[in-house]
Amino acid sequence: MAAVAGDVTGGPMGEDAPPKVTGPPARPVRILIVDDDALVRAGLSMILGGTPEVEVVGEAADGSEVLAATMACRPDVVLMDIRMPRLDGLAATELLRALPRPPEVLVLTTFDADEHVLRALRAGAGGFLLKDTPPAEIVRAVRRVAAGEATLSPTVTRTLIAHVTAGTAADPRRDRAHQLLAGLTERERAVAVALGRGRTNAEIAAELFMSVATVKAYVSRLLTRLDLNNRVQVALLVHDAGLV
Repeated sequence: MAAVAGDVTGGPMGEDAPPKVTGPPARPVRILIVDDDALVRAGLSMILGGTPEVEVVGEAADGSEVLAATMACRPDVVLMDIRMPRLDGLAATELLRALPRPPEVLVLTTFDADEHVLRALRAGAGGFLLKDTPPAEIVRAVRRVAAGEATLSPTVTRTLIAHVTAGTAADPRRDRAHQLLAGLTERERAVAVALGRGRTNAEIAAELFMSVATVKAYVSRLLTRLDLNNRVQVALLVHDAGLV
C-alpha cells in the first residue's frame, strides 16, 4: 500500500515534528545462528548464506555461548532458538538486550510456546519465526528485523498478542501502560495504536496521511520516549493498556 503524498503531522512544527531518519546500511546483514541442533544450524547457514543480502558470521550451540559469540562476531541479528539444554533462548535474549549496543534478536519457535514468545517479545526480541518458515520468508524476516521492522505479520501479531494477553485486565501492567502512553502527543499515540493493530509502516502512512519516512521517524521517537527496544514492544504496551 503506497503512502499518501505529503505529511500531515497533526501539530505544529517542533513538538510534533519527527526527527530525520536515515535508511539502513547497504552492506549485508550480519547473522549469528544459535541452535543446539547442528542440522538446523547447517540448514539455516545454507539458506542464509545463499543470498547477497545477508552474511552468516557465526554459530552457537547454546544460549550460554551467545554473549561470547556476539562479542566475537558482532552480528546485526541473532537468530535464536528457544529450547536449548544449558541456557534457553529466552534468557539469552534478555542477556543480549541488556548490552549497551545489542544486536536484534529473531526467535525461532512454534505456536505451542505462546507464553515463551510473549516473554521473548517483552525482553526485546524483534519477533519470531516458525521453524518451518519457507527460506525466502526467513531472508525477508531477517532483513526486516535489521531495518527495525517487526517480523510478525499483522495477522499473527493480532492473534498472538490477543491470545497471550487475554484475561490480564487487572494486571499492574495496564496501569503502567496507561501512564506511559499518557505522555505521548496525539499523533504519537495514533501511531502507537496502529502498531498495536499490527499495521505495517506503509499501512500506517496511508491511514494517517504521512510518508513512510515520517512513520519511521515517529516509531523511532516512540521507542525513545517509551524506553523500548522495538515496535513489537510498543504493540504489547498498547495491548496492555487495552487500546486495541
